[in-house]
Amino acid sequence: MLLIRLTFGLLMAAHGAQKVFGLFGGRGLTATGKGFAALGYHPGKLFAAIGGLSELLGGLGLALGLLTPLAAAALIGIMINVMVTVTGAHGLWETAGGVEYSVCIAVVALAVAAIGPGRLAADRYFPWGVGGWKQAAFALGLGGLAAAITLSL
Repeated sequence: MLLIRLTFGLLMAAHGAQKVFGLFGGRGLTATGKGFAALGYHPGKLFAAIGGLSELLGGLGLALGLLTPLAAAALIGIMINVMVTVTGAHGLWETAGGVEYSVCIAVVALAVAAIGPGRLAADRYFPWGVGGWKQAAFALGLGGLAAAITLSL
C-alpha cells in the first residue's frame, strides 16, 4: 500500500500543483482558470483553484495516509467532474479523449479508502485508518456529493 499511496498520491499532488502553481510544466492558475471557464465553470479561476487544490491536497493526503477517506473523496469528486464535463462525451478509451484515465484514478482512490492506507500511514491509529466499506462509502458519497454540487452551480 505504501508504494501505491506514494506513487499515486504524489503524482496526483504534482498534477494539482501544475494547475495551482504552474509547477512541473503546468499552466498555472490563471491559464487553467481560462480553461475551466471555457468548460462552463464560472468563475473559472475559482473552480481551477478548487480542482487543483483537490488534486494537490487529496494526493498529499493519500501519499501520507492522512485523512485517507477525505483525500480519496477529493480525488473521486474531481474525477467525476472531469468525466462529466471533459471526457464523458468521448467514450471509454483515453486515446479518443474518453473516461478511461479518470475512471482509473477514481477507482484507485476508492480502493485505497476501502483497503485502508496500510501500516506505514499517519491514519494508522485512527478508526478510519483500517479501511473498509464504511470508509469507501464515505469517500464515494462525499466525492459524489461534492461533484453534484459543483456541477449544479
